[in-house]
Amino acid sequence: MAVSTLIKRVSVFGLLLLGNIALAAGKVEVSGELKQWHKVTLTVDGPEAKETDQKPNPFTDLVLDVRFTHESGSPDYLVPGYFAADGNAAESSATKGSKWRAHLSPDKVGKWKYTVSFKGGESHGATGSFEIKATDKKGSDLRAKGRLQYVGKRYLRHAGSGEWFLKVGADSPETFLAYKDFDGTVANNPKKCPLKSWQPHVKDWKTGDPTWQDGKGKGMIGAINYLASMGGNAFSFIPYNAGGDGDNVWPHVSRSDKLHFDCSKLDQWGIVFDHATSKGMYLHFKLQETENDDRKGPGKDQALDGGKLGPERKAYLREMVARFGHNLALNWNIGEENTQSLDQIREQAQFIRKIDPYGHLVVLHTYPHQHDKIYGGLLGNKKILTGLSIQNSDVAKTHVDTLRWVSRSSDSGHPWVVAFDEAGNAGAGSPPDPDWPGVAEVLKKNKASKKPLDIPSINDVRSKVLWGNLMAGGAGVEYYFGYKLPENDLKAENWRSRDQTWQYSAIATKFFHDNKIPFWEMKNSNSLIGNKNNGNDAYCFSKTGEIYLIYLRKAGARQLDLTEVDNTFHIKWFNPREGGALQQGSIQQVTGGEKVDLGLPPSEQGRDWVLLLIPNR
Repeated sequence: MAVSTLIKRVSVFGLLLLGNIALAAGKVEVSGELKQWHKVTLTVDGPEAKETDQKPNPFTDLVLDVRFTHESGSPDYLVPGYFAADGNAAESSATKGSKWRAHLSPDKVGKWKYTVSFKGGESHGATGSFEIKATDKKGSDLRAKGRLQYVGKRYLRHAGSGEWFLKVGADSPETFLAYKDFDGTVANNPKKCPLKSWQPHVKDWKTGDPTWQDGKGKGMIGAINYLASMGGNAFSFIPYNAGGDGDNVWPHVSRSDKLHFDCSKLDQWGIVFDHATSKGMYLHFKLQETENDDRKGPGKDQALDGGKLGPERKAYLREMVARFGHNLALNWNIGEENTQSLDQIREQAQFIRKIDPYGHLVVLHTYPHQHDKIYGGLLGNKKILTGLSIQNSDVAKTHVDTLRWVSRSSDSGHPWVVAFDEAGNAGAGSPPDPDWPGVAEVLKKNKASKKPLDIPSINDVRSKVLWGNLMAGGAGVEYYFGYKLPENDLKAENWRSRDQTWQYSAIATKFFHDNKIPFWEMKNSNSLIGNKNNGNDAYCFSKTGEIYLIYLRKAGARQLDLTEVDNTFHIKWFNPREGGALQQGSIQQVTGGEKVDLGLPPSEQGRDWVLLLIPNR
């Protein structure tokens, strides 16, 4: 067996050496591809336990932590572990066993040492080491780029490649994990929100992709493949929605038991998340739904600790971090449409940041009318949030909402990574493609209604949501599907319903990448194109004197104020609807020192276009 995929048992009586792998003092297994950024699993033989044991409870009383330290002394991670039943629960559906685990995604090549701390386990104090080699992954696989990190800026950055990240993906369905192929998953309200099969995406599963229990999981794995193939790099889900709209997802052994977790179900979730990491996906954990974040709403019987940071919430958060925190791109969202108090938010965020060894982004999602009260009350505090997950009620407000929190957080001295994850009104959100089955009928009925729903076009979504966020200095978008349209936020299981929107998103991110746009060094400058009120007709994003990016919703005659700059600039045009190469417009070059005319696009005047101005050097 190759050293890179070593699985070896360590004797409790001494030291075992294999090549440059040293494993010592404890019943410990180290497994996985021993490569930089890959998942490394440490399994400890511990006390026999059942998921439902009370005294001791394997999730609260028997505590495994493992300290992983690179030979250089840095990084030094204290990684929480978890009860893993028989160590093969995804396949066996085991509810008992003696296996306990912790996962590492190592930042560096070279030797790593570990020390086991196991409250209630005889392997306490076991030590050893293993050698990490360079990654062999390429392309969009996150293991080729490294962990996404918050580095005190408006954007996340890959620790390995140094690339800066823009997010485009699916905010719906929020019931992504309500999947019939997961053990112990039931629909508490099957008429309103049945379990998913993800059948439309079975055809997207590829030979060699993971499954469990004789072929389960193909639909969900295929869905991730499809989204990645369309240029998407993110999706969100709620791991706990008991009492909420979906009322069909919880990590526990039952809906009512909040202190014991379903090992096989969570192992199966882990298979999906690990595959998502290999496909370049950012995992958006919306840790709870609004109905179960405190005891004020209709789901009050399912609120963890009544909204406080108590034993139920601590056990849940620890389980999420221990099992899934090794994934390289994710955020911990304190809650969807969160209604907790500022003190409760602070305590929960601080706890997450304390137990997460990797420092993943911690964000908050709240109602549009709560932005100033909640976000404003947390500005500047470096110990709480590192980003926002914003919702509004009108796609037309996306640009100005993004700009407000990018600017206010930067001015506070603690910039937030500002993503827009739920643009538009609750009923419509981001609609399906116009030719998707059922859409025409809904639009016809809506038009005839006495109180029609404001349904944006997919062109509005492209211009006001996608480009509106990016040109304000936002970190990207996820698209919310609404609840009144086909393939909606609760029942969707076919991401092809927004095929055109994924294409528009991929065109945008490819434009930034291919043209080496240094967006992390740029800022919004709408006033330079006469948009002092930050409306949606024209956006400007720039680094003074070096690069100017302009988005025109309806391309026509427009001036750019270059009074403070004396450089000469080339003008190129880009089609955000079709992508492709940069094009020549009616004016190809301008010189600063005054307001300059930008000319007209190469074709389709009156449609949206992007202009790129770069210095003539």
